[in-house]
Amino acid sequence: MTLTKLITGAALIAAFTSSAFADGHTIRMGTEGAYPPYNFVNDSGEVDGFEREVGDELCKRANLNCTWVINDWDSIIPNLVSGNYDTIIAGMSITSERDEVIDFTSEYFPPDPSTYVALAGASADVVNGVVAAQTSTIQAAYIASSSATVVEFATPEETVAAVRNGEADAVLADDAYLADIVNASNGELAFVGSPVAIGGGIGMGIRESDTELKATMNTAIASMKADGTLTKLIAKWFDGRSVEY
Repeated sequence: MTLTKLITGAALIAAFTSSAFADGHTIRMGTEGAYPPYNFVNDSGEVDGFEREVGDELCKRANLNCTWVINDWDSIIPNLVSGNYDTIIAGMSITSERDEVIDFTSEYFPPDPSTYVALAGASADVVNGVVAAQTSTIQAAYIASSSATVVEFATPEETVAAVRNGEADAVLADDAYLADIVNASNGELAFVGSPVAIGGGIGMGIRESDTELKATMNTAIASMKADGTLTKLIAKWFDGRSVEY
């Protein structure tokens, strides 16, 4: 789709136009499309959610033409590196391990605690039991380094299904993802244990060679923080959550 430039001041315009990416280039935005409210595919088959709105606004401010590409989570970093798309915008926490392979923009979402969910009323052992997590996530790595046994699944939906069918005592995932699932479960599922602080904020993954694209996106992220747009989008998609930038 064609996106127009939002004029946000002379300094911002100068910063954008100094980049080779600020002249209507088409940028392919890679996402999973399976992790609401961050990203999902709606009934019309379109990428939707918080990151769709954030990504479209970033492209608008940077005067970029952006298209969306859906990719499975477990290969999302290799396919960025291989050039199948130009960014990852998929609820990806910034970690030192990932930063060795790809680069990140500044965060567009603050660190979110990870929480455990189990069947309501069950005696779920999240310390020494079996805990489900999506493969290649900070949660899977955390469980693997603990005394619990991790069972990994390709999609977030499968991790929750594992709890429902008795394959796992609990699931560990981002609190924002699990909150809607618990609320919609009609009392079947419940939070258990204590929240875990792992990973940094969420940023956009960029190939290490794409330094100009990173700079362009960082300028756009900064402008969204400065004028309150990012704060409003977080409140919209995350039940009124208050974040100040």
